[in-house]
Amino acid sequence: MIPFVDLQAQYRAIKDEIDAAVARVLSNASFVLGREVGAFEESFADYLGVKYCVGVSNGTAAIQLALTACGIGAGDEVIVPANTFFATAEAVSTAGAKPVFVDADSVSYTIDASKIEEAITPATRAIIPVHLYGQAADLDALMEIARRHNLLVIEDAAQAHGALYKGRRVGTFGHAATFSFYPGKNLGAYGEGGAVVTNTEEVARRLRLLRDHGSERKYHHEIIGYNFRLEGIQGAVLSVKLAHLDSWNALRREHAALYNKLLSGTGLVLPKEMNYARHVYHLYVVQAADRDALQADLNKAGVQTGIHYPVPIHLQPAYAFLGHAKGSFPETERQAVRVLSLPMFPELTDEQIKAVAEAVHNSTKELIH
Repeated sequence: MIPFVDLQAQYRAIKDEIDAAVARVLSNASFVLGREVGAFEESFADYLGVKYCVGVSNGTAAIQLALTACGIGAGDEVIVPANTFFATAEAVSTAGAKPVFVDADSVSYTIDASKIEEAITPATRAIIPVHLYGQAADLDALMEIARRHNLLVIEDAAQAHGALYKGRRVGTFGHAATFSFYPGKNLGAYGEGGAVVTNTEEVARRLRLLRDHGSERKYHHEIIGYNFRLEGIQGAVLSVKLAHLDSWNALRREHAALYNKLLSGTGLVLPKEMNYARHVYHLYVVQAADRDALQADLNKAGVQTGIHYPVPIHLQPAYAFLGHAKGSFPETERQAVRVLSLPMFPELTDEQIKAVAEAVHNSTKELIH
């Protein structure tokens, strides 16, 4: 079986570094926040080129806290892509605001910037672009719209650690940016984890308060907050992995290039790197006319795959109250029935990629005939 993701292979490659980092946390007993989290926050801020990084418990909490720290809540609307993981919209809701969906671009899969302005109302306060599958959204167009309408931009970079937009790292354009460190991410913890980054001191201060019961010092609470703290072991693991992120991303790009070469002529729509972007291929996503048949064939051939995302957010029961009927966001809905994610992780071998490609060719040959 060729796995969709192989986290054990990654652990084996850096086992000595990871074991030493975890042992350090066990030895100093700094299990929640503490020195290891602080060291990671400083390193990740330096890596991105921002002033502040605040580690939190997960990527969903990161979005919620970023919105709250920026003063967004009840009565406000936040524009989000219809084509993303549920958590992006969910965090808007848990922050007390209303998500307003915008359809996907047909090539990049990210939010279609040309459709944003028609979604803006007097209640709109922010836009959350999602750098989907490892590729940046069209930030120049989006930031110009935000400037014209006096809106905040909070980047959701949960799938794009190390990705570039016109040579600059994503996460450095908006008023704040959020990251998830879920284990399968390009930069993944060994459990849950997330972070918010910003260049605004007051936003960073509020984030630190919000993640820790509204407290800067024990038993003194300035505001009502949450228990959204990052654990020490995760901070230590992330510090180790951060040093490998660029080399891992380079491997992902090499794998994508080989996939592109071997899958040409299959009839699949292959991912396109936009001219403004440096894609880091958190996912390698293709489109197939008969996606389900292709997935079934690959499974029989011993190839694990994924679907991101089979039910668009606006058609989820949780958001039925917004009243979006099928057909409201046609490009998002089209992609939902066509996209398939092939195995992608740094340790993937050329032999495995060739085996996946052979299985795809065999399947598409059968589907065509």
